[in-house]
Amino acid sequence: MLRISFLFLLALLAAQIFLVSHASAQQGHDACARDVSRFCRAQMNDGDSAVLGCLKQHRARLSRACDKVLTENGQ
Repeated sequence: MLRISFLFLLALLAAQIFLVSHASAQQGHDACARDVSRFCRAQMNDGDSAVLGCLKQHRARLSRACDKVLTENGQ
């Protein structure tokens, strides 16, 4: 019984970590969506790293929200 309770607790913890990280990624996407459309439309099909590089090139012109997300994520 103790083993089942431990596994259940471990599964709940893993689910919570996943949901928090997913919500954070979604916030970043929402904050930068307009900037990506304005400055990086040509790179949208080239993958996340290409879009990130484009956003960095246009750093001075990004919205405050997008700039904050990049800064908070070490970019």
